[in-house]
Amino acid sequence: MSHVQHPPAQGQALDVSQGTLPPEGVRSMFDRIAPVYDAMNRLMTAGLDRRWRREAATAVVRPGDRVLDACCGTGDLAIAAAAAGGKVTGLDFSRPMLERARRKAPAVEWIQGDALALPFPDGSFDAATVGFGVRNLADLERGLQELRRVLNTGGRVAILEITRPRGVLAPFFRLWFDGVIPFAGKVLPGGAAYSYLPASVRRFPDPKGLAKLMDESGFGEIRWRLFAGGIVALHTGVAS
Repeated sequence: MSHVQHPPAQGQALDVSQGTLPPEGVRSMFDRIAPVYDAMNRLMTAGLDRRWRREAATAVVRPGDRVLDACCGTGDLAIAAAAAGGKVTGLDFSRPMLERARRKAPAVEWIQGDALALPFPDGSFDAATVGFGVRNLADLERGLQELRRVLNTGGRVAILEITRPRGVLAPFFRLWFDGVIPFAGKVLPGGAAYSYLPASVRRFPDPKGLAKLMDESGFGEIRWRLFAGGIVALHTGVAS
């Protein structure tokens, strides 16, 4: 049985300034932003996030694979994995997110559960994907270890995540991500999430650091690709 955290009491403030929240805080935040989650993704990425999710799915999913999409949110990456031929299970601990995912794709198996205590036996899947989700885990190393545990040996993982570009795009990224996005969030439900988002990216490992953690968690053949001038990284690896 998975361990699902409960949201904080009504009216309890969430401290988003450091980019870290307890599991119940993350769950509460995503419950609140579920109604605007897809629209904000399109806004923040100029619509490119769908293409990045397709890239993540096709990088690791083969026809007939049993696929886990962890931290699935409203289901776009799980749906991309299904389109690539996978038999997909989407898992998230926010019920409102899952309700929206289920409406998009009733044929996909949607499960409420915790990515830090996946409710599946060892070696249950041939591939696993996570789209913009590992950054929110209270224990990143444990989350990576859980992904390795539920993959069979030789199983493939794809992790899509925001990163901070260097070079010419860095000032524009800071203006957009640290200024425009939090401002937009102030007029939307759960606006604190859009202050948490840039703070969480600032404290998240860079691509090389995430690759090192994947290696320490039992993955080999680790590679990464950068999209949109280095704003998004796609890491892939093989369970060894």
